[in-house]
Amino acid sequence: MSPEERQTREELAACYRLAALHRLTDLIYTHITARVPGEDGHFLINPYGWRWEEITASSLVKIDLDGNKVDGSSHRVNPAGFTIHSAVHMNRHDAAWIMHTHTRAGVAVSCMEEGLLPLNQISLQFHNRIAYHDFEGIALDLEERERIVKAFGNHPVLILRNHGLIATGRSAAEMFNNMFYLERSCEIQVAATSSGRSLRLVDDEIASRVHKQYVQMNEEDGDLALEWAAHLRSIEGLGTDYRA
Repeated sequence: MSPEERQTREELAACYRLAALHRLTDLIYTHITARVPGEDGHFLINPYGWRWEEITASSLVKIDLDGNKVDGSSHRVNPAGFTIHSAVHMNRHDAAWIMHTHTRAGVAVSCMEEGLLPLNQISLQFHNRIAYHDFEGIALDLEERERIVKAFGNHPVLILRNHGLIATGRSAAEMFNNMFYLERSCEIQVAATSSGRSLRLVDDEIASRVHKQYVQMNEEDGDLALEWAAHLRSIEGLGTDYRA
């Protein structure tokens, strides 16, 4: 195993543990996947049936674009669950990491006709950076992959209508950051819309300005790296067995 693959395995296992810590799981369903560095068409995915709290670097399974195992692992995989991921991995060089969730808040917002609203500072980082794909049933149809890719475009996150959320990234840090704050935005929106009070939306000019501020902060101050280090410390306080 190359040092690059080993690092990817450890970071992917960390993402699963972080998702479990922040209650982003759906028991054994949904997935987080990562492209294997230096191996065209190979990806890492969780062993099917394992709780995300149980995932370790060595338990992750290496698969191809069709969800077939290529590393001789004894663990099961869920090829159907890889349908969405494979579509994006195949067509987006920048989407080396992909996370899909079925959280209560994320699914709730996916059921709202308006989608994610410009309600607060956190949600504004996704201003003009979020895509939508209409619900077509359980994602088992390989032909749907083309429509998902078309809907996604070059955006970092996508809301699957009546289904859930998807976040991508060039790195584990970028992907997890996108999902963490997309989920937080959805939680805030559900809380605000549940209040029964009139909502005060941020106008487009201010929303665009805030989005640019987010981009500038990450580029100049390295906030993304600081956040990822903080995330890792939060699970290492519970143990480092995810690296095994």
